[in-house]
Amino acid sequence: MQNTGKTLVIGASTKEDRYSNKCVKLLRKHNIETIALGNKAGTIADVEIQTGRPCESKLQTIAIYLSPKNLESYHEYIVGLKPERILFPPGTENPEFYKKANALGIETEEACPLVMLNTGTY
Repeated sequence: MQNTGKTLVIGASTKEDRYSNKCVKLLRKHNIETIALGNKAGTIADVEIQTGRPCESKLQTIAIYLSPKNLESYHEYIVGLKPERILFPPGTENPEFYKKANALGIETEEACPLVMLNTGTY
């Protein structure tokens, strides 16, 4: 694995069939410090889903599991966290937000965290 810094998963769900749920579990399986942010409180593996907007520092990665429309209200919050990179799995692509993040020096990737974790490219 290339990157193993702290990861924030936005759009986390306790529903086991959701990719955000699978992502949190796989991050923890790889011993990556994980913060989960969702609409409803709950637990995934050993991670409590937070419903507010936690002030986190030294985030390496943010994994997005929200549609571009649902992500709009998070734009300022996300760039304010100053992550090194933001991952956009299939279905969450957001070219307008890429421009904003890239202009602030934040790397953006259209990539699936699950695939990256399973192939050692995370």
